[in-house]
Amino acid sequence: MSTLGKILIVGAGGQIGIELAEALSKIYTSGNVIVSDLKPIPALPNNPFEKLDILDKNALFDIIKKHDIKQVYLLAALLSATGEQNPAFAWKLNMEGLFHVLDLAKEKHIDKVYWPSSIAVFGPTTPRINTPQQTVMEPSTVYGISKQAGEGWCNWYFNKHGVDVRSIRYPGLIGWKSAPGGGTTDYAVHIFYEALKHQKYECFLSENTALPMMHMEDAIRATLELMHAPSENIRIRTAYNLSGLSFTPAQIAAEIKKHITQFEITYKPDFRQNIANSWPASIDDAAARADWGWKEHYNLPLLVENMLKNLTHLVHR
Repeated sequence: MSTLGKILIVGAGGQIGIELAEALSKIYTSGNVIVSDLKPIPALPNNPFEKLDILDKNALFDIIKKHDIKQVYLLAALLSATGEQNPAFAWKLNMEGLFHVLDLAKEKHIDKVYWPSSIAVFGPTTPRINTPQQTVMEPSTVYGISKQAGEGWCNWYFNKHGVDVRSIRYPGLIGWKSAPGGGTTDYAVHIFYEALKHQKYECFLSENTALPMMHMEDAIRATLELMHAPSENIRIRTAYNLSGLSFTPAQIAAEIKKHITQFEITYKPDFRQNIANSWPASIDDAAARADWGWKEHYNLPLLVENMLKNLTHLVHR
């Protein structure tokens, strides 16, 4: 690995970053996976850490040269619900950070870039059932607007400058190793904590709000499969649709109740309901399945069983 360069994860302290760092470290060893964020990451003690504000391009360049970085996973972003509270900064962070990485790749300082997109690129005019890979995109949040724009820039840098940048439109991600980061789909993580602690949960979405979701393990595996796929297999340089499963708050609550019989859920929709209403209910990811062999592992019963088993130890220790 040392002759091929190392990997840098920007924003590694977030929900995706911790699990991605662990997965990459198993493949390349922890010393070859550099993690960066605004503050140290206690969950990743074996990975070299660099303090980094992605808005500081010079600092980013210094880290890339210092460690001979050849692959960058850019995860730093302000998510949907949080971004609506601070739209100007959300746009600045989400866009300028991407430009900094893409420019360094254009200048041949980086060989390969991963940048996640999101189902937030879609909007209320998008077909909600089996949302196609290529369709109407009129996002209703600053996060979605920035991701839609970012997809276009990734495609432009690939076509104009040959930058090997790859992306996935993540659905809602559900994992137990780190706290959620301010997204509209975060109810599907919070619900497990509340079920185990208090046997009840007040949901900020209505009971029949169906959204695409995915277990974090599936999302990490998909990310690595995409990045390891031969370049000639990657036909889409905006971002790939990705699907695992879709469910409503009522459906996940019913599945939890099979394990925690006293569990009860109530509903009090807030501003995040309008965001959810603008997103797909299910995703068509035929392109990912055809191009690089994507296939999910977790269905709803397996997801709930896994989350409860792992969180029980965390909540009650």
